[in-house]
Amino acid sequence: MASMMRALIIDGTKSASVRHVPVPAPGPGQVVVDVHRAGICGTDVELFTRELAYFDTGKSSFPLCPGHEWCGTVSATGAGVDERLAGARVTGDTMLGCGRCRRCASGRHHVCADRSEIGITGWPGALAEKLLVPAGSLYLLPDVVDDRAGALVEPGGNAWRAVAAAHAGPGRRLLILGPGSIGLLATAFARAAGAEVDVAGLDSRRDDLARSFGAARCFSTADPPQGCYDAVVDCTGDEAAPALALRFTEPAGRIVYIGLSRGPSLVDSREIALNDITAVGILGASAGLAPAIEHYADGRVAPGALAQVLVGLDRAAEALAGRLDTGAGTKIHIDPRL
Repeated sequence: MASMMRALIIDGTKSASVRHVPVPAPGPGQVVVDVHRAGICGTDVELFTRELAYFDTGKSSFPLCPGHEWCGTVSATGAGVDERLAGARVTGDTMLGCGRCRRCASGRHHVCADRSEIGITGWPGALAEKLLVPAGSLYLLPDVVDDRAGALVEPGGNAWRAVAAAHAGPGRRLLILGPGSIGLLATAFARAAGAEVDVAGLDSRRDDLARSFGAARCFSTADPPQGCYDAVVDCTGDEAAPALALRFTEPAGRIVYIGLSRGPSLVDSREIALNDITAVGILGASAGLAPAIEHYADGRVAPGALAQVLVGLDRAAEALAGRLDTGAGTKIHIDPRL
């Protein structure tokens, strides 16, 4: 096995390059994955620009290797790991809890105070030829889930959790704010659950894509929806969107906040209380990874149209800097083998 591999390293604000770093060796309970695809998401961009709030709290720091949306093949296993995992196609959880605290013991490892997050804080990410991960964080990918869909499981898990929190189902009307990757996947999962879904964005550029994911109607800032919905899911990074979501939520309805703005958002809690609205926050895909894979495998949700641009690791810095066009989709995928 080669002793060095290529990895994208962010070493400062808006400064990233491909470097040669040591190939990771799996310790007890760990595996090494040969990365086939890794997606670039908004969090990766905020790491690159140093706008992610984790820098202010000390959770993230330079240098770091980003990438938490990925799939690949297990190429090495550590002590205590079932050797039958070797060669398996997998993806994995971003959130790695300590495994010892009360939150981890109760299945809430994604909010463990001492957690690591792959490619974000405390653990190197997947924008590299190889990725070290705990074996317990892995999810097997069926053959019918190709590499493109495999690298979309993590955003899919987030979207599934948001839709589940919105209680999507037959007879329910949902409004998705923000036709980005999470918003469009949420649209597809909500439709798969039997809900009627409308999508609202800044403009009409993604209307056709939103309709292909199941949107019944599309709206823009200039042409907002009329009336209210049983649930609203805010998938934007707009500071004004959390308050705006209240405007479109039925009394006794639900609001799901999964988008993160760069600054604080102001919401009038009196509107929430006086209208008996349930507000839910979503952090991480952990509980949604298995359902996302199931939806992809049986065809209820087809995510591939989101990632129509595939480039090699040498162009990952351009993607982080916003210098690559996403084409007709929303996301750029990196194949470190190219």
